[in-house]
Amino acid sequence: MDNGDKAIQPCAARKENSNAQPKPSMSRADVMKLIRQKDEIEAEVKALYEVLDSQGKVGMDGPLLDNDGYPRSDIDVYTVRHARHKIICLNNDHKALMRCIEDGLTSVHEQAREEYMEHDAQNVTDAQKPRQPFAKVQFVATDSPAFAAGLQGDDRLVTFGSLTSANFRTLTDLAVVVTNSENRSLSVEVLRDGNLKRVTLVPKKWSGKGLVGSLIMAFRRPSCRWLYLRRARKMAPLFPYGNTLG
Repeated sequence: MDNGDKAIQPCAARKENSNAQPKPSMSRADVMKLIRQKDEIEAEVKALYEVLDSQGKVGMDGPLLDNDGYPRSDIDVYTVRHARHKIICLNNDHKALMRCIEDGLTSVHEQAREEYMEHDAQNVTDAQKPRQPFAKVQFVATDSPAFAAGLQGDDRLVTFGSLTSANFRTLTDLAVVVTNSENRSLSVEVLRDGNLKRVTLVPKKWSGKGLVGSLIMAFRRPSCRWLYLRRARKMAPLFPYGNTLG
């Protein structure tokens, strides 16, 4: 039964995202623009979930028909169906944007690495130079993915996937790499007691918060926050580091 609703059109690409395809060479400004679009999508989806909550907290799966097979009289069935449909479309847009953001960050990192290598090639190769850490692990939760990988408090991050001190800018860079590496192996190198250690991190859901379960502080821009990196449930932002600590 169609409940007498107006027909809902299939998902259509958002106009503002029509140009959100990774370019051969993206600037950091291009990536930040995509991140702002991602934030706008998350805000819009959050508002749509509030609409569903206002309709008897029907959510994405609650029934729209009563026991007799008629449209429920206590909710606006069309409003619910429209909100659900829009959420599905926006979630698809969000996934596409995240892929573009990751590709864009990779492009930016490669550009930074090339510039760094060119600058230092006059004196010594990058492999010969001491590797500089760009962030510090403050705390690792027991039984978390970070704990399973062997990360420890006071470890200094030297590489994190494609991230190095040459291309790392903010914790958002870490967030994007982790989010797009969920359930996949991620190579991480740390300085521990003056020695370089390599571990394999597999970001994934666990009994605690986020996909990593560690407290990380960036050296360049001190900001100590939980790396929550939750997958969108009721479209919680993908970069909610929680409350700033300290």
